[in-house]
Amino acid sequence: MSDSVLVSVDDHIAVITVNDPDRRNAVTFEMSAALRAAVEAAEANPDVHAVIVTGAGKAFCAGADLTALGEATEDGLRKIYDGFLAVANCTLPTIAAVNGAAVGAGLNLALAADVRIAGPSALFDPRFQKLGIHPGGATWMLQRGVGPQVARAALLFGMRFDAESAVRHGLALSIAEDPVGAARLLAAGPASAPRDVVIATKASMRATANPGTVDIDQHGTAVDIELGPQARSIESPEFAERLAAAKRK
Repeated sequence: MSDSVLVSVDDHIAVITVNDPDRRNAVTFEMSAALRAAVEAAEANPDVHAVIVTGAGKAFCAGADLTALGEATEDGLRKIYDGFLAVANCTLPTIAAVNGAAVGAGLNLALAADVRIAGPSALFDPRFQKLGIHPGGATWMLQRGVGPQVARAALLFGMRFDAESAVRHGLALSIAEDPVGAARLLAAGPASAPRDVVIATKASMRATANPGTVDIDQHGTAVDIELGPQARSIESPEFAERLAAAKRK
């Protein structure tokens, strides 16, 4: 496993930590691939019944690494998003322990989990529009998570959510001083249940949320819709200017 993603397994719970605190856990191609590998290893491990995703240091995930994002075509965007799509498609229950800022693609990583627990300093910040890029994977996930009006306030008008407002709007389940510890307490439920029942229950919830479809199929369709306009926005001269300004800061 890459050092950019750390994994520990204890009491039938896998804790996956994105690990680049000096750069606020910004997502690179390497980190995204390592995140997918960690999720797939958890799914393949019969001793794991639930997965927690968190960030090292003060941030949860500051979004996509700007250099990787600036070089991304649609294929490159799929590589950046591959890790959080692995979380979104995970057959096991998933919890995001959001210990700090979840920005841009970092917000997408938090949204990919079944449940989010916010630390006191958590911040859910789309920031896509401020950077001049299409919001990519957030459009479907955020609307599903908080409803159309709040999602539009975030993606069209730049609304951000601290821990309290995230809970108020249903973006996070609760606030905890130790979000990983709180996530472990919550994960103790599936950890103590038969693994096949846990997996079957999540599969049934996906299939019955909108009978006739499975939500991961809807997510795949949404990604196909979203990535084209996002790639075009990244290729624009306006984004190049904003990216250069952001790197100077």
